[in-house]
Amino acid sequence: MALIGRFNSLQVVKRTDFGLYLDGEAEGEILLPNRYVPKDQPSEIGDWLNVFLYLDSDDRPIATTETPKAQVGGFASLKVVEINRVGLFLDWGLPKDLLLPHSEEKKPLQVGDYCVVHVYLDRRSKRITATARLDRYLDNTPARYSIGQKVNLLVAEATDMGFKAIIEGRHWGLIHKNEVFKFLRSGMQETGYIKEIRADGKISLSLQPVGEDAAESLSERILSELRRQGGSLAVSDKSPPELISSLFGVSKGNFKKAIGGLYKQGLVIIHGDRIELP
Repeated sequence: MALIGRFNSLQVVKRTDFGLYLDGEAEGEILLPNRYVPKDQPSEIGDWLNVFLYLDSDDRPIATTETPKAQVGGFASLKVVEINRVGLFLDWGLPKDLLLPHSEEKKPLQVGDYCVVHVYLDRRSKRITATARLDRYLDNTPARYSIGQKVNLLVAEATDMGFKAIIEGRHWGLIHKNEVFKFLRSGMQETGYIKEIRADGKISLSLQPVGEDAAESLSERILSELRRQGGSLAVSDKSPPELISSLFGVSKGNFKKAIGGLYKQGLVIIHGDRIELP
């Protein structure tokens, strides 16, 4: 069954002057306009093509080989390009913009703003629609992550405690302020790590590996960089967090712990403006 708002593998059933028609099963024959027909692989009747299905301006299913910024069931940060009495229209990478109804706004937005939304198929209109009210689409299944697990994050919003982020498109998590060692904003996609899963199900996140293995790995990276730079690095426990982050991608706190451990082992010498090999 062909699914609107998702990628489908559909069979070519007809060729015309303005494009190919694909077998959409219950949706009938669906047009793939010439501008989207792959030029590097001529398609014949009977061939199968991977296409994305959405509705054109007349609400008819139409196919494209372009990739939208989100599919039905997914989350994305999208730019507001138009606002009218119906709602807000978002650029999601296709010719027809994506509707965010006013009733699905979480806060007032202006043209040019970005908004993290969930994309769904409206049951009444059958149209692909966006909502900024994300809670109903998250935390609906048990979180089965392990501490230290590497995960994909979509930063959703800043809070007094840090940044809320969507984990793997399934659950809410929080990057606490003391874990934010670089610039973050809503809409950024980051690699993160599960730091803690509390008894109430809330998840704490880190932007850097956690645990003893992470500390050992950072220490080895510092020693390796020292050797590569001839035994001296212009960074120390008094350096700005931004410099440490740019060099090693970690927080100042974790860097200080690492070089402190190396110092105790007699593997580095710490100066005010640099660290050195003995």
